[in-house]
Amino acid sequence: MEKRVTGIGGIFFKTNDPSKTREWYKNHLGFDTNDYGCSFNWKDENGKECTTQWSPFKADTKYFSPSEKEFMINYRVENLEELLKVLKKEGVTIVGEMETYDYGKFGWILDPDGNKIELWEPADETIL
Repeated sequence: MEKRVTGIGGIFFKTNDPSKTREWYKNHLGFDTNDYGCSFNWKDENGKECTTQWSPFKADTKYFSPSEKEFMINYRVENLEELLKVLKKEGVTIVGEMETYDYGKFGWILDPDGNKIELWEPADETIL
């Protein structure tokens, strides 16, 4: 398997008041926020347009489960199906089943500290 992670797809963290947090980042750091957070656009080494998502979640979100950490990082990957097979063989804890949407495929793993990591293979036709 050639590449595994190709970049950071998103940074997600828990907060008591996501709306207030988004507004603070908008007012003080200039983030162009919406209900989901803020998208940062960039180009990869081949010039392909990409996006990294920044999103505050409610403090009681279950999306980061089974991790009890306050954050979750989403990594962009190539060939998620193959990568999940390789990671499973390597003894990495896989959380749930891979999910597919119009904008890409998602899978989840746990690192040695119990941090949930989201793996995302963007759909070819999207810059997300």
